Amino acid sequence: MLPKVDLHTHTIASGHAFGTVNENVMEAAAKGLEVIGISDHGPAVPGAPNIVYFSCLGFLPRTLHGVTVLRGVEANIFHDGSIDLDERQLERLDYVMAGLHGEAGYAGATANDHTRAIIAAMGNPRIRIITHPGNPRFPAHLEELARAAADTGTALELNNSSLTCARPGSSPRCHELARLCARFGAPVAIGSDAHIPQAVGVLDAALEMALEAGLSWEQIVTRDRDAIFDFLRITP
Repeated sequence: MLPKVDLHTHTIASGHAFGTVNENVMEAAAKGLEVIGISDHGPAVPGAPNIVYFSCLGFLPRTLHGVTVLRGVEANIFHDGSIDLDERQLERLDYVMAGLHGEAGYAGATANDHTRAIIAAMGNPRIRIITHPGNPRFPAHLEELARAAADTGTALELNNSSLTCARPGSSPRCHELARLCARFGAPVAIGSDAHIPQAVGVLDAALEMALEAGLSWEQIVTRDRDAIFDFLRITP
């Protein structure tokens, strides 16, 4: 029982990743994924693409190497819950993920700041997934996040890279967040946060944590193509 969808993948367009769209999709095909999302960083991250890049994602074919390709972004949340792309760019995308990132214009300093910013972002119906909310660099109040996710239908991400090679110290907070999502019935996305093609579809640590925390398979919105299309309201 493995998720067949990975929406959190970066390409060389993000400025600090190491693969192309084609290389990422080929890796997804090799690992048996049904859907891959291309979610390069929003323009507030140093080295990230500018807004023209996101307007041009429509050039990507819907299917490559037998895998469905979705066009997305990992946008940057600001202090007031706004993000670094406007409605004109967002409406061209299949999905929007958003998270807190350092050196990307976010000015919050306290747990209350982080919590308010993330919950405000959840109020934007375009934002369907909050990325790496267990990041200890931005220690938000996890129960408040899980309750808000359940209320708004926004998925909280269990980020495989946070458990293996990025954001040290994330594991205890991610496990607690997964437990709270199970308790409150909040939707969860499992993502690789791949910055190199070989990491695409590597979801095992996050999946193990999700199941240990008591999350049901049905709460995982990235479990298969039908589930993610339904969650994102995409017509096949």
